Amino acid sequence: MDYLKPSIDKPACYAYIVVLMKKPASLGEFEQIVLLAILRLRDCAYGVSIRAEIAERTGREVTPGALYTTLDRMEEKDLVRSWMGEATSERGGRPKRYFAVTKAGRAALVNAHQAYQSLLEGLDFIGGAHASSIIC
Repeated sequence: MDYLKPSIDKPACYAYIVVLMKKPASLGEFEQIVLLAILRLRDCAYGVSIRAEIAERTGREVTPGALYTTLDRMEEKDLVRSWMGEATSERGGRPKRYFAVTKAGRAALVNAHQAYQSLLEGLDFIGGAHASSIIC
């Protein structure tokens, strides 16, 4: 196997396989709330049900425009995917647009949760103490 040993007149030749891992997207608070609502609703996540879930869980009323703008932006970032359901008579024959969280969306949620956990570590909100060990 001397032919593999590099020398002055025969430089070494190496092959590398490099995979660039994409960092999970950073999420704003509202994006996290929307993703969590979709995960809770599973196969029943469409505009009206997502808004209702957010209102029930957070007490926050969300306008359809704010929700759909966020959903469209998250779909462009590959955090959610959408598909059209069957047309229903109660919607005047129009289909519902359903949503699901993608693998990238789940990774972004995990990343956001870990960041919050790290920031909360050592803080005692119940006892009223704040990060007293931090010296400025």
